[in-house]
Amino acid sequence: MKRLSKRVFGRFRRKKRIRLRIKGTPERPRLSVFRSARHIYAQIIDDVGGVTLVSASSLDKELAKKIKTGGNKEGSKQVGALLAKKAGDAGIKKVVFDRGGYLYHGRVQALAESAREGGLEF
Repeated sequence: MKRLSKRVFGRFRRKKRIRLRIKGTPERPRLSVFRSARHIYAQIIDDVGGVTLVSASSLDKELAKKIKTGGNKEGSKQVGALLAKKAGDAGIKKVVFDRGGYLYHGRVQALAESAREGGLEF
């Protein structure tokens, strides 16, 4: 098994602690964020049914021409706006925000604020 660095192991511990309190329901699904060095991904998940309702990432074809990389705040803002648009089309208005163990800062914050501006409530 691969050994994890202290930083990654700490994030997994925080993520586990957060997920004990946050659950997505059909009425209020969970908005989950994952970021890598080059890209950012976001999903809206119904944990009761175990299904992903909506997803968006910096790799989506709609964003490929708009953004240079997903590894910066501008790319994160575009992903948040796309996610809010897709959620609105699916009839999702309210979500629970799951930052995935990351600090609410930088790219995660940019994605969240952009999703709020797009019409999601959390």
